[in-house]
Amino acid sequence: MALTSLIARLPYPSRSVQRAIAVAAIVAQAGIGVTGSVVRVTGSGLGCPTWPQCFPGSMVPVAHPEFDTLNQWIEFGNRLLTVVVVLVSALAVLAAWRVQIAHPERKRLVRLAWTMPGGVVLQAVVGGITVLAKLEWWTVAIHFLASTPLVWLAVLLLRAFNEGDRPARWLVPPPAKKLLVTLVVALWAILVAGTTVTGAGPHGGDPETHRLDAPIEVLAQVHGGLLVVYLLVLAVFGLVLMRGGTPAAVWRRYAIVWAVALAQGVLGSVQYALGIPEALVSLHVLGSALVIVATAALWCGCRDRGPVTSDGPAPREPELTAARS
Repeated sequence: MALTSLIARLPYPSRSVQRAIAVAAIVAQAGIGVTGSVVRVTGSGLGCPTWPQCFPGSMVPVAHPEFDTLNQWIEFGNRLLTVVVVLVSALAVLAAWRVQIAHPERKRLVRLAWTMPGGVVLQAVVGGITVLAKLEWWTVAIHFLASTPLVWLAVLLLRAFNEGDRPARWLVPPPAKKLLVTLVVALWAILVAGTTVTGAGPHGGDPETHRLDAPIEVLAQVHGGLLVVYLLVLAVFGLVLMRGGTPAAVWRRYAIVWAVALAQGVLGSVQYALGIPEALVSLHVLGSALVIVATAALWCGCRDRGPVTSDGPAPREPELTAARS
C-alpha cells in the first residue's frame, strides 16, 4: 500500500508518454537480440568468460593475454545494454501501475507491463547459463528464443495502452481466426528452425564452442520450407478476409506482414548464398524481430477490446490522492 501511494503521487502519463514507453519496450526487447547477434558473429561471446562478473574478481573487462580487448568490450557492452532494457521495463511498469491506480479496471495492462521486467530476469538467468556452458549451441538457441515472446508481449503492451478492457471481440471470420493461430504457430516454428541453422553455422560466438553436428544445407531447407508454409497460411488468411467486412486497419497490417516477411525471406536467401556474412546475420536477426512485431500487430488488429478508458486520471482521483496524504 505504501508503494502504491508513492506511485499515485507520480504525474499521470499522457497517451503520448504511454505510447512512447511501449514503443521503447518493443525496441529494447528486439534490440537486445540484435546486439546479441553482433556478439556472436564477432566471436565475442566469451569476451567476458564468467557471469555475472566479466572476469573473476572484476565486473568490467581487464587486460588478459587470452582475450582480445575489443571482444571483451563488445560482450561487456551487450551486458550494459541490459541496463537500458531494465530501465525501460521499469518505466512500463510504473506507467501501467499509475494508470491502474486511477482506473482499477486496467489490471490486464499492469499484468502485461510486469512481463517486461520478468522477461529481463529470465534472460539474465539464461544468459548466465549460456556463458557458463561455454556457448553450447543449444543454450544460445534458448537464449534467443526466450527473447521472442518478449517482443510479442511488448507489442501487446503497446496495444493495451491504446484499447479498453472489454472481452476481445474478433473482427475477422472464425476461419480467419483459426488461420491466424496457425500463422503464429508457423512463425515460432520458423524461429526454432532458424536457431538450428545458426547452431550448425560458422558463427558460434567463440572459435572453440561446440556446433550442432548436422548438415546445414538440410537445416536451411527446413527453415526455408517453414517460411513457405507461413506465407501460404498468410495467403489463405487473406483470401478468407476477402469475404468482406474486414476493417481497413486489418488490411494495412496484413500488407505490412507480407512486406516484412518477403523481405526477410529474400535476406535469408541472399545471406545463405553469400556464405553467411557477419553483417547479414545481424540484419537477419533484426528481420526476425520485425516479422514478430508485424505478426503481433496483425493479431492485435484482428481483435477489438473497445475504446481506451484511461486517457486521463479519474475525476475524483485528486481528492483520493490528497486523502492518502
